[in-house]
Amino acid sequence: MTDINLNPAIPILRIYDVAKAKEFYVDFLGFKLDWEHRFDDNAPLYFQVSRSGVKLHLSEHYGDGTPGSVVYIRGENIAALAKELNAKGARFARPSPTDKAPKLTDPFGNVLRFDDETNHA
Repeated sequence: MTDINLNPAIPILRIYDVAKAKEFYVDFLGFKLDWEHRFDDNAPLYFQVSRSGVKLHLSEHYGDGTPGSVVYIRGENIAALAKELNAKGARFARPSPTDKAPKLTDPFGNVLRFDDETNHA
């Protein structure tokens, strides 16, 4: 039998406004912008953001992703992330600084559900 190795899945989330997407994912959540791609100057933008091993693809392309999708992200010390995000005082999201499993909705209705590994120990 052939060994098959699969890498972690990369969700594709539909966006409608690049500036709002970058404000939420890069400025607020602290993801790093890895790369951007357009077929030409008038084409929709497709780009990748990442933070601590989590990669997300954000797309303006019609048909990529469905608004309202949910991405489940498990990690360690998620309460520290909630505290970090709360301290930013963003007008659009303020998770409780002690929340071990914050759920955040991006400007396009996509939900990021964070969960601490220790909640399942």
